[in-house]
Amino acid sequence: MSDGLDSPTELVQNAALAGVTTLAITDHDTTLGWDEAIIAGRQNQVRVIPGIEVSTRQLIGENRSISVHILAYLPDPKNSALVEELDKTRRSRIERAKKMVALLAEDYPITWEMVLAQIPEGSTVGRPALADTLVSMGVVPTRSDAFTSILHSHSRYYVSDYSVDTTDAIALIRGAGGVSVIAHPLIDFPAGASMTDLPAEFFKILIGAGLNGIEIEHRSVPKQAKQWLKNLAVKHNLITTGSSDYHGIDGKDNRLGENRTEPAMLQRILDQASGFEVPL
Repeated sequence: MSDGLDSPTELVQNAALAGVTTLAITDHDTTLGWDEAIIAGRQNQVRVIPGIEVSTRQLIGENRSISVHILAYLPDPKNSALVEELDKTRRSRIERAKKMVALLAEDYPITWEMVLAQIPEGSTVGRPALADTLVSMGVVPTRSDAFTSILHSHSRYYVSDYSVDTTDAIALIRGAGGVSVIAHPLIDFPAGASMTDLPAEFFKILIGAGLNGIEIEHRSVPKQAKQWLKNLAVKHNLITTGSSDYHGIDGKDNRLGENRTEPAMLQRILDQASGFEVPL
């Protein structure tokens, strides 16, 4: 219900076809797909772990901030503080998308109505909807092409949006009984960089704020950084997870089940979560 091209039901059905028996659904900044996914899970013998991918920003140095995605597993979807913050983020994403459409419209025949036609009503609006619109218009062949060109963060059409501070987001997730896991860390880490260049201080801040785990097995996490992350997780007794980060057959190259979470790590998530009971 955010940037995936499958409906929650289709997602679960495709997971079953791929041999996935336990699946987390983590849309950006919304729990809107939980109920449908849980019902589909029961129908397809797939255990659904409801979650959220929370959009956050972390200050790096005095004048620079980076986008950080924090996975929230099994938080209370009715927790007022968390709900309020997610609502604020979604409203910001709408305003940001409208500004980007206005910029794009200077060079392409795109309208806000065309963007809304790409997503289910009530879903989170983001750059993927803009990318899908550009694909439907024939401007670019795929969503990925849109992100590497027209919608790139250095493009003149790009507009930044509001996101909660990363450490505040971790506190909100923990306060809602959820388990916080940083998603696909270090995806921008240069291939030739030294391990000494890894941002140890950044992770120290997040761990100090109560981060529960690190998503290590993900196709975008650099190979040279994985062992460093595993050592960090062992040192601080953090949960480690794996994810396909699947967005639909035509959404990304990622495929369901290409990376998985060890059962023991899933059990740690279940043991530490208190916000939402996992459906059987």
